[in-house]
Amino acid sequence: MKIYFHKDFLQHYAFDPAAEPGRLDPTLAKLKQKYTLTEPQAAGKEDILRVHTERHRQNIARDELLYHTAMLAAGASISASETAMEKEFAFALCRPPGHHASEDSCWGFCYFNNIAVAVSRLLEKGRIESAIIVDFDLHYGDGTANIFQRNPAVSFWHSRVSPSDRFINTLEKDLEGKNPDLVAVSAGFDRGVNDWGGMLTREDYEKIGSILGNFARETCENRLFAVLEGGYNPEALAVNIEAFLNGLAKS
Repeated sequence: MKIYFHKDFLQHYAFDPAAEPGRLDPTLAKLKQKYTLTEPQAAGKEDILRVHTERHRQNIARDELLYHTAMLAAGASISASETAMEKEFAFALCRPPGHHASEDSCWGFCYFNNIAVAVSRLLEKGRIESAIIVDFDLHYGDGTANIFQRNPAVSFWHSRVSPSDRFINTLEKDLEGKNPDLVAVSAGFDRGVNDWGGMLTREDYEKIGSILGNFARETCENRLFAVLEGGYNPEALAVNIEAFLNGLAKS
């Protein structure tokens, strides 16, 4: 398991809940005890323009710190996807999140669509022919859905069902019969019992990790990467990320 993290993700790059000082500190402390963290490079302009308009890129670039951090987040996602292509699980511990960023607009604390940037790059380069993006964040990843809505090579999964057992059963059922070249995970943890959604426990996140890890192992030779999206209680975020990664590792 490779974890991609850059110290600049700790900067206070914007005034929103995803950018709050200290949001990643407990997670970082936990993961450093178990994993070697790898520093990513920033994405290139050409990577962003695979999914976003030049106008959108320039709008974000007006804020130098925000642009720098958003480009690093997209770069961490690209690095994680490259590790997945080497048949090793990877996680981008990055911010800002990305799944609410569409081609020419964004909202919900997102600026560039990190997971779409990474998946589109692999598709364009002919490294993969198909992918499934699993978004288990509390909020629907409308930006991701918008970007890939006319692309039959990419399936997008998100569910609003509750309680937790129904949510997990729906995930398992909906994966049946799928056979992608790559699994990309928009890993949002704001559905947690101690976060905004108040639904999923630590054990649930570990189960989700196990389900996705087993699915990737059985269908695409471990080609799975995950990218951090939501999750706003720093202590709960740390516990739930660790649980999800434990589930992947045990799968």
